[in-house]
Amino acid sequence: MTEYGYFLAAEEHGPAELIEQARMAEQAGFTSLWISDHYHPWNEAQGQASFVWSVIGALAQATSLPVQTAVTCPTFRVHPAVVAQAAATSAVLLEGRFRLGVGSGEALNEHVLGDRWPPAPIRLEMLEEAVMVMRQLFEGRRVNHHGKHYTVENARLFTVPDEPVPIDIAASGEAASALAGRVGDGFITMSPDAELVERFRRGSGASGNHKPVRGGLKVCWGPDAEEALRTAHRLWAVESLPGQLLTTLPTPAHFEQAAELVTPERTARKVTCGDDVDAHIGALSAYAEAGFDTVYVNQIGPDQRGFFDFYRTKVLPQLAG
Repeated sequence: MTEYGYFLAAEEHGPAELIEQARMAEQAGFTSLWISDHYHPWNEAQGQASFVWSVIGALAQATSLPVQTAVTCPTFRVHPAVVAQAAATSAVLLEGRFRLGVGSGEALNEHVLGDRWPPAPIRLEMLEEAVMVMRQLFEGRRVNHHGKHYTVENARLFTVPDEPVPIDIAASGEAASALAGRVGDGFITMSPDAELVERFRRGSGASGNHKPVRGGLKVCWGPDAEEALRTAHRLWAVESLPGQLLTTLPTPAHFEQAAELVTPERTARKVTCGDDVDAHIGALSAYAEAGFDTVYVNQIGPDQRGFFDFYRTKVLPQLAG
């Protein structure tokens, strides 16, 4: 049966707000948490981008829910050996309720140190090597690695969980989904694409060893559907931009320019807005029908308490049935 989690948007809310949302999510009946990992927001209107590992430490004390990054790029801005240490510590604090979601990243967050932004095949090659390095470190033994992209010398993690941290890989295209099937412990994708899920399952060779598929979507709950759409369009018009733009534009200002081409009507096709229960249930059920194990929903805008009350009383009970 598909489970439903809450997606904490660190681009839109400050760290204290994220902690409070996590508490409300648990009280509302959501069963797990995603949290985004950004250096910059997508646009100035969102206005936040806290350090995810600090927030995860606070989440470990604030809720009993499992937590996953969605997603961390372990290849540019932060070396995979350091990401491994952060993930291992998070898993210890969460008593094993942590999964590391990784992806090949966006220039928006990863160019900040001035590194070259390579084409997608190179980024995927780097990601695969990074996953290998992190898996070795999660075992708690000394690691020496001299690879094509990364060097690790005499590195050992002394604070590690009882079991290695699972690593799920985010993908939306064929090459990345093939990588996820080959080396991932699970698959993350943002579209309810049954064909992509099936391709991952075929590539994972996971017969008898179920590898979970997780997805996420944004909604904007509110009693006034038109006002909710205006909020969604103002804050998250970027959701409707094509994939290559999402990975190559370097600054929030560039995303603001690109988002000028996104009409409110296009946002409405992407984001469920308003308080129609059937519309919200239909948006989430599309992922269940496509074979997803967990679906994470994020509420756009400031009315978080109203959203959680709506899902607690009207949406989640029907999905559970």
